[in-house]
Amino acid sequence: MNDSELMVLPLVVRIERAAPPERTDALEAAAMAVLSLLDDPGEWTDELHAWQSTGKIRKVVRRARGAEWRRASALPGRTVEQRTAEVRVHPPVPLDAWPRDLARLQVSGTELTDTRELGPAEAPVLWANPGLSMSAGKAMAQAGHAAQLAWWASDRAERDAWRERGLTVSARTAAPGDFAALVAAGLPVVRDAGFTEIEPGSCTFVAEAPWLYGRVSRP
Repeated sequence: MNDSELMVLPLVVRIERAAPPERTDALEAAAMAVLSLLDDPGEWTDELHAWQSTGKIRKVVRRARGAEWRRASALPGRTVEQRTAEVRVHPPVPLDAWPRDLARLQVSGTELTDTRELGPAEAPVLWANPGLSMSAGKAMAQAGHAAQLAWWASDRAERDAWRERGLTVSARTAAPGDFAALVAAGLPVVRDAGFTEIEPGSCTFVAEAPWLYGRVSRP
C-alpha cells in the first residue's frame, strides 16, 4: 500500500497557554472521541469504512489554541470533553490530503502533565506501558488505539452497556511489574507501528475490563 492509499484519523486537542488540560484527561478524551465516532459515525460512515478497511488504524494528534481551535471546530467533526480536556475528532482523511486548517497545526512536542491526584480507575482501563516514554500527543493516539481495540473485542450487549455509561474510559500507567501480565492475559494490546518516537512492535497500551479477558489470542 502506498502513501496515497493510506488514511488517518485526525484528533485535535485544545491546549490554551493559560489553562492546559491535565494529561490523563487528554488521554481519556482522545479515547472517548474515537469511541464516539466508532459507535455513531453518522454522515462519515464511508470515510470510517475506508479508513478501517486499510487494515491500519493510524491516528495523528495535533494541538490548537485560540483562533486555531475555532477554525478546527468549524470543520466537520465532533468534540468530546473530559474534565479539563477538549478533543475534537474529525472524519478520516487521506494521509496526504489533510484539510488546510488541520494540516497547519503543530503535531510534535505536545507535552502535558498531571497536577492532581488521580481517582479510582473504572473499567475499561487503558494501561500505559511504564517502560516507554511518550509525548502526550503520542500517548493520546495510543490510548485511542486501545479504546478502538477494546470496542472491536466487545459484543453488542457489552457495547450497549458501555454506551449507557457514556463510553467512558480510565487511562492509567501500569505498575512496572504488572504490564507484562496484562499483555499475556488475552486482552487487547496496542503494538505500535513505529512511525514516531518508539520502536516498531512496542506494546504501548493494554485495554482491561472484566469482559475483555481472553478475547484476544496471544501471539
